[in-house]
Amino acid sequence: MSELFYTYYESPIGLIKIGGTDQYIGELSFVDNKDQLTYGEPGISELMHQCTEELIEYFHGSRKHFDIPIHQNGTDFQLKVWSELTEIGYGKTISYMDLAKRLGDPKVIRAAATTNGKNNIAILVPCHRVIGSDRSLIGYSGGMWRKKWLLQHEFKIAHGVQTLF
Repeated sequence: MSELFYTYYESPIGLIKIGGTDQYIGELSFVDNKDQLTYGEPGISELMHQCTEELIEYFHGSRKHFDIPIHQNGTDFQLKVWSELTEIGYGKTISYMDLAKRLGDPKVIRAAATTNGKNNIAILVPCHRVIGSDRSLIGYSGGMWRKKWLLQHEFKIAHGVQTLF
């Protein structure tokens, strides 16, 4: 079993906890209060340093794809959903129904939405790119204001347009 490491990065949308091993990133989550901080000696692997650098590039608008190996535990269905999320292009959005159709069955829309909400690797697995069928912003565990910020950031960089919502 690999040693677990973690570090924090102060991003334009708040403090982000980065967790993982020397082989993959398994957590990227927003820290909204000090009770969520992990105390003790954080370790930082070369991979975590690379992840932080790639996040800095992403927030500066110079990175649209991440090269970091990621891993999260889940069922076969969950892994399929999370993999599908990584296929949504930078600056683009899809609906929960589109996601279900991409998975091969429109009837799995609720399960796909639930799995989307269980994603532990924000931004790298871009669950923020999934919106309502009516193009409304719905569902984001990091907070709706962050989802809006991330989508507008990407849209502006990708398309040169100031606002999406």
